[in-house]
Amino acid sequence: MGVLQRLEMRQGQALVMTPQLLQAIKLLQLSHLDLVSYVEAELERNPLLENAVESRSDPVEGDIGQTDRGDGFELAGRELDLRAGEIEASAEPRHLDNVFSDDSHAPEPKGESEGLSLSMPSWQSSGPGGFDGGDLDATAQLTTEATLHEHLRAQLDLVIRRPDEKMIGLHIVDSVDQAGYLTESCETIAERLGAEVSRVEHVLRLVQTFSPTGVAARGLAECLEIQLRERDRFDPAMQALLSRLDLVARRDLATLKRICGVDDEDLAEMLAELRELDPKPGRAFDSSPVLILVPDVFVRAAPDGSWLVELNPDTLPRVLVNQNYHARVARDARSDADKTFISECLQSANWLTRSLEQRSKTILKVATEIVRQQDGFFAYGVAHLRPLNLKTIADAIGMHESTVSRVTSNKAIGTARGTLEMKYFFTASIPASSGGEAHSSEAVRHRIRQLVDGERTGDVLSDDALVKKLKGEGIDIARRTVAKYRESLRIPSSVDRRREKGIPAR
Repeated sequence: MGVLQRLEMRQGQALVMTPQLLQAIKLLQLSHLDLVSYVEAELERNPLLENAVESRSDPVEGDIGQTDRGDGFELAGRELDLRAGEIEASAEPRHLDNVFSDDSHAPEPKGESEGLSLSMPSWQSSGPGGFDGGDLDATAQLTTEATLHEHLRAQLDLVIRRPDEKMIGLHIVDSVDQAGYLTESCETIAERLGAEVSRVEHVLRLVQTFSPTGVAARGLAECLEIQLRERDRFDPAMQALLSRLDLVARRDLATLKRICGVDDEDLAEMLAELRELDPKPGRAFDSSPVLILVPDVFVRAAPDGSWLVELNPDTLPRVLVNQNYHARVARDARSDADKTFISECLQSANWLTRSLEQRSKTILKVATEIVRQQDGFFAYGVAHLRPLNLKTIADAIGMHESTVSRVTSNKAIGTARGTLEMKYFFTASIPASSGGEAHSSEAVRHRIRQLVDGERTGDVLSDDALVKKLKGEGIDIARRTVAKYRESLRIPSSVDRRREKGIPAR
């Protein structure tokens, strides 16, 4: 059979991910911190984009405050309505346009929405020491905190004089992790430096006298021992206690009393002393920034008992497209390369502003429906949290599940009960024993915590007893599920709780 070559024409459909669509999808799932970094990079790269806050505070004649020339954007811009309105618990959701119904096409703003601009917080304004024309603040450099390694090296220079011992000490300091523990053995250090193990151990003992107390320890027991020696509380009973920290973790008080040779009162005092010690002495020098969960959406109660959902303006970047500057630069462009570059910058700037606007609208739509579905939580607490999944939200607002998933990633809702991640409101379903409405897994966890906290003295609830109580309340749950939830709440087993309370084993 011969092989033939021929041309054929076929018609088909395929999903084409345009750069604009990829940008819109990327912005949708970014947290507000990542979004800030992304917009800052775009402001640096694209000369047609401007910071709306800076533009309004320091307008340039002929550039700001004038309308565009036909593309639907205004340089002065109108504010995006940050509110979704009041939500009734029994009201049907209002009609919401799908931003990415099937993630197959990019959104096209229509009508009045093209005149909207986004709000940008004050993160763009430079403080002292910036390079925006302000003076460099030399005193800002004086507030830098020393790291743990710098703190130890400074003490090393004061304590150790011999060059060979200082070299060993520097290697020991460099082998200390952020928690303050030595990550290499003395034998390994001695072999690497060609020194005697006894000399390395001698230098290590000197380093262990540095502050913070307990630094350069080779384990938890040694770290606590160093701190107890400084307090002059390392007696034989405490030494025996440190040798069996595994029993301390299991709260096996009866065995600990026998090993340490003490009574109940002395053991309680010894354990109280251990709690006062720092198991990670190096964390006082941890310079890593503390990430605070900033809400993207606020939910507050309205006077009529409904819920008002609104965007957090501090997490919304506000950027403008300078049409006058574009017209002036395009008029002066001579080469084709310059004209292409200006055209691409304008297209990219327009797409960024539209994507930011659609991102805000989509977040508001999803958050509004979450509040409507979980109105019991906002009114009465965790016990009234309902089972919820992405499909329920997607069907209610006419979006695709993948869009809802991207919106709820790295986003938070600020409520009167604290700031919670959007993912918190999506919980598994636990069936009801009587065939009624299902229970949220998070609500069941909360109930388990309440039952354990309410245990009477001398009466510790086992997992089987918890199952019976929950089934008596209409929650059909298996014992292994109760055990899994209890462990996720860091609640010890009934055996350990009895031992901790001094109740004899049955």
